[in-house]
Amino acid sequence: MSTMPPSKDLSKNLRLVGHLDLPGGGQVTVSGGHAYVGHMKPPHGTTIIDVRDPARPRVTASIELPTEDSHTHKVRVVGDLMITNVEQNDRHALRRGARLAEATAALTASLGRPPTDAEVAADLKVPESLLPRLRHVLEHGYGDGGFKVHDVSDKSRPVEIAYVRTHGVGVHRFDMDDRHAYISTEMDGYVGNILVVYDIADPAQPTEVSRWWMPGQHVAGGETPFWSGQRNRLHHALRFGDELWASVWYAGLRVIDISDVTKPRTIGAYDYHPPFPEPTHTIAPVPVKWKGRQIAVAVDEEHDHTPGQLHGGLWFFDVEDRTDIKPIGMFHLSELDSPFSRIGARFGAHQFQERVTGDTLYCTWFSGGLRMLDISNPTAPTETGWFIPEPPPGQPCAQSNDVFVDDRELIYVIDRNRGLDILERTA
Repeated sequence: MSTMPPSKDLSKNLRLVGHLDLPGGGQVTVSGGHAYVGHMKPPHGTTIIDVRDPARPRVTASIELPTEDSHTHKVRVVGDLMITNVEQNDRHALRRGARLAEATAALTASLGRPPTDAEVAADLKVPESLLPRLRHVLEHGYGDGGFKVHDVSDKSRPVEIAYVRTHGVGVHRFDMDDRHAYISTEMDGYVGNILVVYDIADPAQPTEVSRWWMPGQHVAGGETPFWSGQRNRLHHALRFGDELWASVWYAGLRVIDISDVTKPRTIGAYDYHPPFPEPTHTIAPVPVKWKGRQIAVAVDEEHDHTPGQLHGGLWFFDVEDRTDIKPIGMFHLSELDSPFSRIGARFGAHQFQERVTGDTLYCTWFSGGLRMLDISNPTAPTETGWFIPEPPPGQPCAQSNDVFVDDRELIYVIDRNRGLDILERTA
């Protein structure tokens, strides 16, 4: 017997216009009447969808990946250029598996016999099915990480025109405009992702322009991290005018001056870790003013949630003075606001639409679906609507991952596991 409430309880002030069943995605962007989805898992790479009739979205092209080594789950489009990331698939689990030899030796000593693959996998906290790939990566390494540039002037036939390999596990989220790509990637000699800016005036030959990193990341340059592992790293940086707004995971946020793009310079910073448990995913300025002052919004990503701790949520900052950034408001969703909040799946926040044009903010909340907020008073943001998708086939609930709002004010929500929804406001 289903315990799911009636469908009317799963939405308020938002209406489903169109739906497309397709593999889950990490990002959706819309340009020129077409939606572009970067998929979470190979062999699915990037899908181009005609959404000029939003009630009848139609796939025009799909890029498949040749191996299971990488995924291309992020995508940006400007004009006829499309950039996708290339990042090691299952990178977190594979990194945990770097202890394979050590764990095998320790288990052999404690058990008095060679351990089984199941015992090794349990010790490493990785799926047993991942062990063959783990052994291959430990022996041969991974050298495919980077980003690809495509010509998408023909939406039915995207053409790869450049493939830039970077380092390590490769590129995560990024931003681009018609002249530069602002890439978050691992690079040789650094701990964790840093910013590398590329000139794409000649898109077939992207050229590095500059780098930015936090003090402590450049170990090859003699710096020493004051944090453990890769807790402090660039998630991604978004360009607004002559500034980049950078989310830096467990180091909070940074504002970077790029009036000279060859010399990025940090001009603002704020970190709320600890005590807040979830990492900073995205930071962006918004058009809303508060007492005549500029405001920015940040979202934390729900990660390995610990019961009793705050779920990932939203922050609002007074950023008028970049040297004195101050929090002025927060928004957190109650577990009572989704029937799927306590079934073991991720529940908290993940991503808002990165270009806010008014006083409405849309944010994906994993099993909480899409939430619509009035941010006209950023000291007390108010929820005005929501849309919680029905569970995709074979899934206990939706995992709303990314959102994009197009120039028609249609809202596109991609699920991490399955499906794209196109919504419109009804109030």
